[in-house]
Amino acid sequence: MSELRAGLYEEAGFYSIHIDDEVIEYIKERNTDFRISTSCGGPVLLPISYKPPKPSDLALKAGEHTIYISMYQARYIDHIHMGLVPYHIGMRDEGFSDEYHGF
Repeated sequence: MSELRAGLYEEAGFYSIHIDDEVIEYIKERNTDFRISTSCGGPVLLPISYKPPKPSDLALKAGEHTIYISMYQARYIDHIHMGLVPYHIGMRDEGFSDEYHGF
């Protein structure tokens, strides 16, 4: 389990957020920081190249990298898991399977 570096996290009354090992490995392989932000489908975990961190974000240490959490999502997040990674990001990073034909 990782702990937040930002003092605001503790001041807001939060105690811990669990990050799955699979997510930490995913972030490590991509060698960049990530951000949990709001989408029309709920919270999503995106590289900061897609969604840069904001000054109001909370910062959570995830291995050697940081996950920034939107202040709007922070009150609801207690577990960061691979379900927060949008499917299309993984497809682009990992490539399409041989079965995918685009239709």
